[in-house]
Amino acid sequence: MITAKTVNPGSDRFFRLPHEKQSNEMPNSFVEDEAEEQESDKEEYILCRQCHNIITSPTERIVVQGSHQHTFANPHGIVFEVGCFRTVKGCGHAGQSSAEFSWFKGFSWRIAVCIMCLTHLGWLFASPDSDSFHGLILDRLVTQ
Repeated sequence: MITAKTVNPGSDRFFRLPHEKQSNEMPNSFVEDEAEEQESDKEEYILCRQCHNIITSPTERIVVQGSHQHTFANPHGIVFEVGCFRTVKGCGHAGQSSAEFSWFKGFSWRIAVCIMCLTHLGWLFASPDSDSFHGLILDRLVTQ
């Protein structure tokens, strides 16, 4: 027998499913949703170190100009350890695109920030032929 409380607050009424509709099996849609949740729980994410917003996942790591990880200095002498990622869902972009001082030949860049806390996380690099990737500052990220 399956019983459940009504949704009305303060009501102590119960309803009962007709005998022919009672079943000990879980509904298929619930079973599928639960399986998806368990699978997504196993997925690892890369998060913003500042606010723990999901930025991307390790499966989005790519090799650009021979390596995933690069070390660069900007014109002010600040050194960045950068990892390259195909897609980044947790970043927004700021400023105009610029080709000046680009670390990747043939690519212009824009600043990439966390969409939750606006921490500078790296850059979006784009080429004229529509190729693009993100170079993210590795010490501003954490894994789940």
